[in-house]
Amino acid sequence: MYAIIESGGKQYRVERGDVIDIEKTETSGKKVRTVAFDRVLLISGEGGTKVGSPVLTDARVSGVVLDDVRTPKIKVFKKKRRKGYRRTNGHRQDLLRVRIQDIEL
Repeated sequence: MYAIIESGGKQYRVERGDVIDIEKTETSGKKVRTVAFDRVLLISGEGGTKVGSPVLTDARVSGVVLDDVRTPKIKVFKKKRRKGYRRTNGHRQDLLRVRIQDIEL
């Protein structure tokens, strides 16, 4: 059984036991150890496939937070030619590592 969920503007295909990295949410700063995904777009299993329009109202995917992680640093470089303008910045995105526990329909 698998589900397609939406979190942080991105869609993820998840099964029970999968480990995914999602963008931090507003509850990330608090010591919440469980995460519930209510925006379930599709569930497929033995009973067939159910597709929401846009979401399934009675479906829910729950997971447990494993760790806070950060992506590798990327460099942001801006330049305007012949003007002597150069700026270098770096960015690392904060993520939550989540293990999917249950898919409920």
